[in-house]
Amino acid sequence: MKTIGVYTKDFSLYHDLLKVLKARKLAYVLLHSPESIPNRIGVILTSSKEQVLFQGEKIIAIDKMPNIDHALDLALQKLTGKTLYNKIYIGVDPGERPGVAVVGDDILLQKDQMANPEDVIGYIKRAIRIYPSKENVIRIGHGSLIIRNRIINSLIPLKIPIEIVDETSTSRSQLSRYRERDGAAAAAIALISGGKVQTKLPLEPTRGTIKNIQKKSRYLTEGRFTISEKTALEVLQGKISLQEAVLLEKEKQ
Repeated sequence: MKTIGVYTKDFSLYHDLLKVLKARKLAYVLLHSPESIPNRIGVILTSSKEQVLFQGEKIIAIDKMPNIDHALDLALQKLTGKTLYNKIYIGVDPGERPGVAVVGDDILLQKDQMANPEDVIGYIKRAIRIYPSKENVIRIGHGSLIIRNRIINSLIPLKIPIEIVDETSTSRSQLSRYRERDGAAAAAIALISGGKVQTKLPLEPTRGTIKNIQKKSRYLTEGRFTISEKTALEVLQGKISLQEAVLLEKEKQ
């Protein structure tokens, strides 16, 4: 399979690019000369100034993109050689750090872990731009109810069909097959049909979910104190992060 080539003498750009490549666990080849390109290179990432050193369509100027992640997504798309997919399924494994996977025509295109639930919508918007498709479907796991509903509510304005997937209905063989290929629950979720979401969902946590957030706050503070139920509720509703909640409660001590 073709891979990503990297060529730039811009140390700052090179440093930032490699940091993201390693974080996303993407394979790449460092190119030492624009005149000698190995056959296995399918796309080249470089700077806008150095772009003129290369010929062909599969050259991406990183600093012309909105960010490095966008440049890498475009590089991955070019590696597939496809300009239009029949179906794109986007799987979301909800949680405080949601997993997201993009599957196009039964091919795992990419997978990532978000820093927080609010990052999911930006990631999906970018994926839709990078991978043009006749049909898009978002599928989200049924766990982490409050966070799941927060993510769903943020995605409804995209006007893309959303399905809630019962992960327990996934066959053992299907899960094991895709774990071998990518190791992410979001990839398995993308391939399971679920119940359609018709409208925004309530953000009403149970006492159990509130207690769970309080338990996590005790862990973060090494048992020194626990955030209040009111603050835990704000965390669940996405108003503040758990780390911010701990800092606020600490100031009150």
